[in-house]
Amino acid sequence: MRVLLAGGGTAGHINPAIAIAQYIKNKQPDSVILFAGTPKGMEARLVKNAGFDFAPIKVSGFRRSLSVANIGHNINTLYRMFTSSFTARKIVKDFNPDIVIGTGGYVSGPIVMAGVKAKIKTAIHEQNAFPGVTNKLLAKKVDKVLLAVEEAKALFDENADCVVVGNPVRQSVIEKTKAEARKQLNLDERMCILSFGGSLGAKIINRMAADLIKWNKDEKINHIHGYGRQGKQIFPDFLKERGLDINSNKSVSAREYIDDMDTCLAAADLVICRAGAITLSELEATGKASILVPSPYVAENHQYHNAMVLVNHGAALIIEEAKYDEDEFISIIEDLYSNPDKLHELSKNASKLGILDTTQRIYDIIKAM
Repeated sequence: MRVLLAGGGTAGHINPAIAIAQYIKNKQPDSVILFAGTPKGMEARLVKNAGFDFAPIKVSGFRRSLSVANIGHNINTLYRMFTSSFTARKIVKDFNPDIVIGTGGYVSGPIVMAGVKAKIKTAIHEQNAFPGVTNKLLAKKVDKVLLAVEEAKALFDENADCVVVGNPVRQSVIEKTKAEARKQLNLDERMCILSFGGSLGAKIINRMAADLIKWNKDEKINHIHGYGRQGKQIFPDFLKERGLDINSNKSVSAREYIDDMDTCLAAADLVICRAGAITLSELEATGKASILVPSPYVAENHQYHNAMVLVNHGAALIIEEAKYDEDEFISIIEDLYSNPDKLHELSKNASKLGILDTTQRIYDIIKAM
């Protein structure tokens, strides 16, 4: 089987494509797989590190705010709209795939459309509850629309052939047990809270973590926090403002980047984080109660829509960044700390949403196509 995948811009678009490719390769070792992506995007590095061939194609999106730099960028985007169509047709013709799969980002558009025009089987995978612009347009043309959540279906064209398959979740996340993780991290049986804002960090979550550490001065709970690259200065400042010496609190582990996320996630009873699609799928797969703080800086506010899927199923609580209040936040923490049954209910409802066989579902659909 010859498979052409296209996705880029963020890890949330790229990692699902890599997971799909790895599963196909595992099931059919003789499969030939090619990725298409922007040459300077994150996908170029991640795909090559995963050991797959990579075909570069220059494509970008329009910037809405008016400035001299953005006008220049938008002129280049217009130019790339024409050149990317030609490049995409050449990639499809030269590779001659059996199927083309787009996993989101601007680069998916020209590649998947080239597959449609060449009468090759096509599919797209939408990770979010609120679909991106590219996938909304492609849904009207492709053979299959693969969704992470049922709620996204209503936002696509009524003629689109939608199937709910979930988001691919790393096997290490699924398999790690709480007992095993706590032993590795040398944690006792106290409640454990994990907070993080991604590899870059999020100012609001660093602030919340500092407020939580102030509340936890008497070490009621274990707390693991990832402050991110941009939090290296901000987080210590927040601690200083509150008169906190983190080194004297043995129940807190703070680090720039959590590189053992599977272990920390397994150990946690409650997670405080953004509402990226893959993160939420991992919370569901591991049955973790969560307080979600959607990023208001992403396209079409899609993290808010992602978060509300869990909230509406009683699987998470939400705090909107602009409405953050320390007293309200600490009140929520105290309530969950004092009422383990509430924490358990959130966890149980998160588990009900989890889809653990996404790659198998996608593979079966691809084979049938």
